Amino acid sequence: MSDLAPVLQEFFTRRLVSQRDASPATITAYRDTFRLLIVFAAARSGKTPSALSLADLDAPAITAFLQHLQDDRGNSARTRNARLAAVHSLFAYAALRHPEHGALIQRVLAIPGKRRDRTDVTYLTPDETDALLAACDQSTRTGRRDHAMLALAVQAGLRVSELTSLTCADIRIQAGPHVHCTGKGRKERDTPLLRGTVRILKAWLAERGGQPGDPLFPGPSGQRLSRDAVERRVRLYHERASAGCPSMAAKHVTVHTLRHSAAMRLLLAGVDITVIALWLGHESLTSTQAYLHADMHQKQEAIGKTAPPGSRQKRYQPPDPLLEFLENL
Repeated sequence: MSDLAPVLQEFFTRRLVSQRDASPATITAYRDTFRLLIVFAAARSGKTPSALSLADLDAPAITAFLQHLQDDRGNSARTRNARLAAVHSLFAYAALRHPEHGALIQRVLAIPGKRRDRTDVTYLTPDETDALLAACDQSTRTGRRDHAMLALAVQAGLRVSELTSLTCADIRIQAGPHVHCTGKGRKERDTPLLRGTVRILKAWLAERGGQPGDPLFPGPSGQRLSRDAVERRVRLYHERASAGCPSMAAKHVTVHTLRHSAAMRLLLAGVDITVIALWLGHESLTSTQAYLHADMHQKQEAIGKTAPPGSRQKRYQPPDPLLEFLENL
């Protein structure tokens, strides 16, 4: 067995599990990265995976792997950078175990992340949110489950991982109703629930039954819904809702879109951005500031405040339909 296999095994068992106590999601993400990397490097070098050495994962090989992710697998720059972060973590650990490969390791650690475009935040308007919820067929148990799940997601702004990990006991509907969840970095937070959401969840809990530790939104066999299963349900209702709400058709709607919608609803209601960050469980305000860029209403108000005294500020309106078409290109 080469020097790569032992250091990779120690990285997972000693560094990630014992020392860092990494979450299952982190371990899964790192596992997938190295499974892809090992298969790619084995095919590139003509060796079996267990025969690969650290020397087979030099900077040119890692760079070729990252290019393979983008060109052949169609991964985004964000995914590429996440894979690279996992590789950097392994090589930083390997530097302590194999100083003889110090030069090779330093060249790998010097591979930079790729800059990526910052896309606009996609969110649903109140009418679009109502259309999405109305698309759930509440004459079936699955439809009532999905209606409760989406209503909670769009009001509380939960991540899909937080949504799927909820148990029946996480919904507290006594005095001060709220949902308790554990988010990124194992940070726990409580999010208040509106009266309408409480009513929907009360009805679902009564129908759901089960024990406090059971999944709040179970699949057909009573197991937790997977991330993919939830996203498929959202795509289904998005397609249905688009028929009666054409403005939704041009939007790419995911569970994270519902999270964005919750944040934008709070922002447009005048809630301070620091409170929104706490609501969403953001580690840094940098993540929350993306919603400020998405709100044209606030930008227009800023223009109005800087207008000279006595002047009237109006947004430009094209005088002709043809000019309007050209302006919107």
